Amino acid sequence: MLTVAVDGIPLHYRDVGRGLPVLLLHAFSLDGSSFDPQVAALSGRYRFIVPDLRGFGQSPLGEGPLEMRRLALDALALLDALSIDSAVVGGVSMGGYASLALLREDPGRVRGLVLADTQCNADDAAGRDKREATAQQALKEGSASVIHGLVPLLLHAGPESPVGREATRLGLSTTPQAIAAAQRGMASRLDSKDLLARFAGPTLVVVGEHDVLTPVAKAKQMADLVRGARLEIIPGAGHLANQERPEAFNTVLDTFLASLA
Repeated sequence: MLTVAVDGIPLHYRDVGRGLPVLLLHAFSLDGSSFDPQVAALSGRYRFIVPDLRGFGQSPLGEGPLEMRRLALDALALLDALSIDSAVVGGVSMGGYASLALLREDPGRVRGLVLADTQCNADDAAGRDKREATAQQALKEGSASVIHGLVPLLLHAGPESPVGREATRLGLSTTPQAIAAAQRGMASRLDSKDLLARFAGPTLVVVGEHDVLTPVAKAKQMADLVRGARLEIIPGAGHLANQERPEAFNTVLDTFLASLA
């Protein structure tokens, strides 16, 4: 993996393939390897920029809460370091929140938008309280206490599936401090309905048929906000549709990217 220093933090990333640049931001408790199925299948036609977001994978956490704007600024710094003026920006779950924050920060850099198994709403008071409880649980009881409860919600096939075991492995390698920082950062994210309503760029919204965390109704809400947005529902998949049903996900992603290349 390569690194780029942002505010003194060495952020690890991969830069694979040639063609239209595609920046992919991963879900909470995972890392950039969660996009391996997309990179392996499609890097012959597109250039994938895939960071480990700070606090996850090989990227250190740094100080303070992991606000979505912080992740967006990291991603923009990475594009700057690679001299990429604009890219298709996509994310899964937390990565979708960071993608929306990047769109808010610098819409001119977003050639197209891919929002997978995520939502545009801010947390309500109950949601923020739940995230704070999760943050405190991680700090008091360790990462495993959070991850073993989370992974069953991520996958339709369950935690004992190959993808479930990998999600557990990555989650258990995440420090309690990173879990807490990310939970608090997600809790503070802005509502993005107004942002999407103003966005005129090409947009793909993807959701697993059985996603229980950000269900199909949340995806439809986002797609309805953006004129001309494509909505794709991945059969047989849960919250990590790109990993659980990679062939179906890759097909819709490839079709979207080919329309922009």
